[in-house]
Amino acid sequence: MSVLPLVFTSGWASGINAYAVILLLGVFGATGLTDEVPESLQRTDVLIAAGVLFLCEAVADKIPYVDSAWDAVHTVIRPVSGAVVGALLAGQSGSLSDITAGAVGGTTALASHVVKAGTRMAINTSPEPFTNVAMSTAEDLGVGAVVTFAMFNPEAAAIIAAVLLAAGLALLVYLWTRIRRFLRRRAQRREERRLAAEARRVT
Repeated sequence: MSVLPLVFTSGWASGINAYAVILLLGVFGATGLTDEVPESLQRTDVLIAAGVLFLCEAVADKIPYVDSAWDAVHTVIRPVSGAVVGALLAGQSGSLSDITAGAVGGTTALASHVVKAGTRMAINTSPEPFTNVAMSTAEDLGVGAVVTFAMFNPEAAAIIAAVLLAAGLALLVYLWTRIRRFLRRRAQRREERRLAAEARRVT
């Protein structure tokens, strides 16, 4: 069970930025910092793809409303990535069932993704872009710091990830009113665009 803390931590981080997790783990494995990372994540093509997608996310994640659209697209990608990374880590160490590790990584990634996506919906109720930039930067730095720390002290990193996940879920409940407001505004904009299109067709 020694790999379980790393699986949990990578799952939490994947729900926030899956590409950063793959990139960091691949670099750590390729540089010999850890033996826990499977060779499939250390491949050059995987690292290049993860790096390019990480840069794309770094930009999209800081633009109001674009970040929520990006999150919607990644509702499946992030949990699947967390599950795959967890299974690969378990297979590399042989200390945990691949299926169990995949379930832990995928479930944790889904939970943290829900927190991230929901928080962004709440933030987007405010038109200013500075909060998005600050939140995105904090998330990227947090993922990098916790995943790096997990290489040296996986148990403590898992505790930190669990605390952050619990705090995020509590914050999400608190922000639910703003999220519902965002959803109503988005539905209203769609209806306005539909009515405008119908008016143009009539004229």
